[in-house]
Amino acid sequence: MSVAGRAGLLAVLAVAGCTSPTGAPVNGFEVAEASIPDLRAALEDGRVTSAQLVDLYLARIEAYDRMGPALNTIIRLNPLARRQAEALDAERAAGTVRGPMHGIPVLMKDNYDMDWMPTTGSSLALAGLRPADNAFQVKRLLDAGAVILGKTNLHELAAGITTISSLGGQTRNPYDPARNPGGSSGGTGAAVAASFAAVAWGSDTCGSIRIPASVHNLFGLRPTKGLSSIDGILPLSHSQDTGGPLTRTVADLAIALDATVGRDPADPATGILDGRETPNFQAALDAAALDGARIGVLEAWVPEQGSAGSVTRVIRDALAEMEELGAAVVDVTIPDMDDLLSNTGLIDFEFKFDLMDYLAGVPDVPVSSLEEILESGLHHEALDGNFRRRNARDARESPELDETMERRRALTAAVVDLLDREGLDALAYPTMRQETALIGAAPTGATCFLSAHTGLPALTIPAGFTSNGLPVGLELLGRSLDDARLVAFASAYESAAPRRRAPLRTPPLVNGAAPPPVQLAIDPPSGDGVDAVMAVDLPTGTLSYRITISAENPADVYGTVLRRVTPDAPDEEDEDGGNPVVVLRIGGPEEADPTGTAALSPRLLGDLMNGHLELLIHTSRGSDHRSLAPRARP
Repeated sequence: MSVAGRAGLLAVLAVAGCTSPTGAPVNGFEVAEASIPDLRAALEDGRVTSAQLVDLYLARIEAYDRMGPALNTIIRLNPLARRQAEALDAERAAGTVRGPMHGIPVLMKDNYDMDWMPTTGSSLALAGLRPADNAFQVKRLLDAGAVILGKTNLHELAAGITTISSLGGQTRNPYDPARNPGGSSGGTGAAVAASFAAVAWGSDTCGSIRIPASVHNLFGLRPTKGLSSIDGILPLSHSQDTGGPLTRTVADLAIALDATVGRDPADPATGILDGRETPNFQAALDAAALDGARIGVLEAWVPEQGSAGSVTRVIRDALAEMEELGAAVVDVTIPDMDDLLSNTGLIDFEFKFDLMDYLAGVPDVPVSSLEEILESGLHHEALDGNFRRRNARDARESPELDETMERRRALTAAVVDLLDREGLDALAYPTMRQETALIGAAPTGATCFLSAHTGLPALTIPAGFTSNGLPVGLELLGRSLDDARLVAFASAYESAAPRRRAPLRTPPLVNGAAPPPVQLAIDPPSGDGVDAVMAVDLPTGTLSYRITISAENPADVYGTVLRRVTPDAPDEEDEDGGNPVVVLRIGGPEEADPTGTAALSPRLLGDLMNGHLELLIHTSRGSDHRSLAPRARP
C-alpha cells in the first residue's frame, strides 16, 4: 500500500465523525426502530414535536439513502412535510389529537396519487404526471394526521420483484446492499427496515408487499381483495392489486391498517364489506391467539434439502415456537398444486388496459398508453421485454381470459376445501423459498401467487435469519376477511419470540450524522510484539486494520486471519458445526505489517459486532489468537 493510502486509512481509523444540528437527537429520543406507540408517547409527553420527528427521519435519509450503504429508496421528498408537521403540532397544542397516527411521519410508494406531488411509478416516462386528487388511502392517512415524508422507489410500474426503474435506479437491501430488496415495493421495504419512517405503504399485485417484508425482516399483509381500496393507486392489474403498510412491529401494522382499510365507493371490490363490520386490527391483537390454533404447513414449499434448506430450517424453527404457544402444526398438501397454480395470473390480461384507463383520468398526462411509453424509450431496459409482451395483447376480453378466470375459481376452491377439510385456521409456508438474490441475478422461490390468485389474505411475519445473516419471512394464509385473525397470530408469535433485528448498516445517528467507525477491542491488547488497530465502518460494512508483528522475522510469519469461534448462544445454525474456522485472510506469508480494508458480508459483520471472531496470527512458532469485540456497539 502507498504512503498516501496508509495515511488515508489511518485517517479513517481515527475519524471522530461529523456533526450537524439538523437531525441531532432531541431530548435523547432515538427514532431508529421506534414504533408508532413509542413516537406517540414521545409526542404526548413533549419530548419531541412532529416537526422534530420529520427532521430526525430526514437526517437518516440523508445519511444512508445516497451515502453509506446508498440504499436508494427515495424518489422524492415532500417539500411540504415540515409545514404539515408544524400544523399538526399546533393542533396538538390546542388539544386536538386525531388518533394514533397524529403527527407520525410515513412514506408512500410512488404509485399512490397525491394532488401536490407527481405519481411516476418510478418511470421516466411518467416523471411529470400530476394526479388531480389523492388516493383513497392517502386521504385516509392525511385525515388521520399522518405526515407524508416522501415517495419511495419501486420496480418500474410495479412490474417486477427486484426494484429497478428508469427514474429511481436500483434500490439496495440494507441487510446486504449487494442483494436486491424484493419488489415491487422494495423501496418501501428498505426504507422501513432502515428506519427512514415509522411505517410506509406499498402495493401487492402478486407479492409486492410480502416479498419486501420477507427480505427486510418486516410485517406485511396482503389483505383480502377488497378490504383496502386501490382507488388512486397506479394500476398493474385491478383484479389483483391491493395496497397496504409494511412495518417493523405488529402493533404498527394494526394501527396503520385501521387507518386505511374500509369501504370505498370508488373501488367496487370493497363491496365485499357491504353488510359487514370493518375489521378492527388493534382490538384483535392477542398474545394468546395461537393457543388452540391449527396451522397447516404446505410441505411442498418447505424442502429439507437443497438450496432452500437454510430457509426451511428457519421456517421449521418458527413453527416449532408456534407449537410451544399452543398451536397444532401439521404438514398438508394441496393435491395437484402446481397444476392448479399454473395459468391463473391476470397481470398480462389487464395491465395494458388498466394503465390506459388510469392515464385517461389524469389531466395533461405526458403519455397516454403503454405503447407510448415504449415509443418514448423512457423506460428501463429490464422492463422492455415485459412491457412489449403485455402491450401485444389486443383485446380486453378473450377465451383465454375466461379460461384463466375458471382456473382461479378452481384454485380458490381447492385452497378453501383444504382449510375446511383439515380444520385449519391458516396455511404456512415461506414467503421466499430462497435467500434474496444478488443484484443482477434472477430471484427464485416466490410463493406469492397462492394468495394473489385466490384473493385470500396472507401475512408475512419475520421468522429469523439464515446462517448468511439474511432475513426469512413466514407467510400465513387465511380465509376471506380473516385478516385480523392472521394479525392476531402474528402478535402472539411476536410477543413470545420477537425476530426483528435492525440492519447493522443503518445504525443510530451521532449528532445527526452517520457514526464514526467502531473501534474494536483486542484482547489481549497490543503487546508481545504485536500492535493492532482495527475498526469497522457500519454503513459501508468495511473493516479497516493496521497490524504490526515486530516479534517475528517476516520470513517466519505464515499468515494473519480472522477466525470464527464458537459463540455461546448462536442465533442461527452454524454450517461449520460450531468449530473454529478461518473466515477472512488479512495478511499472507512474510507480511509482518498487514494494513488495509476488507468488505464484510452480512454474516461476518454480524459475527464481528457480536464478538464471534478472533484475530489469529500464525507463525513458525505457532498461533497467537486474540478476541475481538466492539468498544461501543451502536
